[in-house]
Amino acid sequence: MGAAMNLEPLNLGRLGFGAAGIGNLYKPIPDGEALATVLAAWDSGVRYFDTAPHYGLGLSEQRLGAVLRDKPREEFVISTKVGRLLEANPDAGSGKDDEGFDVPATSRRVWDFTEAGIRRSIEDSLERLGLDHVDIAYLHDPDVHDLHKGISQALPALEKLRQEGVVKAIGVGTNSAEAALECVEAADLDLVMLAGRYTLLEQPGVPLLDRCEEHRTGVVNVGVYNSGLLARPEVPDDAHYNYDRAPRAVVERARALAAVCRDFGVELPTAALQFPLRHPAVVNVTVGASRPEQVTSNANRMQESVPEELWDALEALGRD
Repeated sequence: MGAAMNLEPLNLGRLGFGAAGIGNLYKPIPDGEALATVLAAWDSGVRYFDTAPHYGLGLSEQRLGAVLRDKPREEFVISTKVGRLLEANPDAGSGKDDEGFDVPATSRRVWDFTEAGIRRSIEDSLERLGLDHVDIAYLHDPDVHDLHKGISQALPALEKLRQEGVVKAIGVGTNSAEAALECVEAADLDLVMLAGRYTLLEQPGVPLLDRCEEHRTGVVNVGVYNSGLLARPEVPDDAHYNYDRAPRAVVERARALAAVCRDFGVELPTAALQFPLRHPAVVNVTVGASRPEQVTSNANRMQESVPEELWDALEALGRD
């Protein structure tokens, strides 16, 4: 396997910006606010930005590119994803996208794991971004479509693109630690983007992370707030978890974590944000935002000092 965890030339930094929110995830965001959010990330020192065609049917890429194309290209790292092509939707009418993004359904997503489809996906993304290259390409949600085709078709195509210098690094982005592990075993991946499977609340992704460490595959950890459950110092009764209303037992578990954090003078979101970096395979934590103040808050939390004793106390709570 390649020396994939030697990613310093890409300079991901500890904190990355996830651009699903500026693709109008769940709600419309004015252009000005979306662009201000990206600028806030830049001004906070963030230099790694992640997007995908899936996010707002290309809107996320367009908005991200509108800001980044005016920045020195050697100063930032950008990733996008492949596997879903966007094609014109002749049946759109005045309908809205039905996959969680508040945008007109003028395009539709078409799964395509072929080499030709992946090359076209990269070219289309570059056009929307207004850039001449992306640094990282992730295969997006192979487990949702066809994991076998992802491993047999898409990952070899990505390895070829890296060999040709079209992208600097390749990986897979998924909510499934099991699917990610299969991909890590099957291909020479630089990175895994893992969503929601290694958080302060729950760590089912540990076997994957341990294997990534052995393979020198870096992990970009996302979904660290568990759909917002860990995003506030006090956990409300109506908190969300896994994109739905959180069960009572999960709320109580989060409140127990918050109470331990309070004992050490640390807010729950700060611990949730910094926790994943304690595993040696995790090279970056990327967090989504749809408002400038969210970005600034995350950047400040990443810089806060957390006493080692807190981690010991949280680990002890996990054993109870």
